Amino acid sequence: MKSTHVRSADAQERWILYDASEHTLGRMASQIAMHLMGKDRPTYTPDQLTGAHVVVINAAQAKFTGKKGETKEYQHYTKYAGGLKRVNISDVREQRPEDIVSLAVRRMLPKTRLGHDMLRRLKVYPGTEHPHTAQNPQKLTPAKASK
Repeated sequence: MKSTHVRSADAQERWILYDASEHTLGRMASQIAMHLMGKDRPTYTPDQLTGAHVVVINAAQAKFTGKKGETKEYQHYTKYAGGLKRVNISDVREQRPEDIVSLAVRRMLPKTRLGHDMLRRLKVYPGTEHPHTAQNPQKLTPAKASK
């Protein structure tokens, strides 16, 4: 039996397009993370950057389940005493709608230098326009649950 080791230079460039208005945020973020890491391919190599470039459009219309659209909060700590900051998702959606998708995906990627490089391949846009039409991204549609 022979095993292969794919290098970053040998991996072919792939571009994938997601429309956030058609997908639920968490499910879409986990699929995007899989594409960025390259785990959707048989040539997955954990220590190489072999994943795809992902373009997300309509980030301002991302779907949520339940009451997450009203109650979800993002929090971070400023490293000062009493510096816990909380921001409601409705405020984030008004000011920086692309952060909703990029934060969800970032938390699903490895917390290493390679994970940072993977995140750089994610391009998120609040509307339908994006400058990556020359790369001819392949649009993915949501999978319907069978009953």
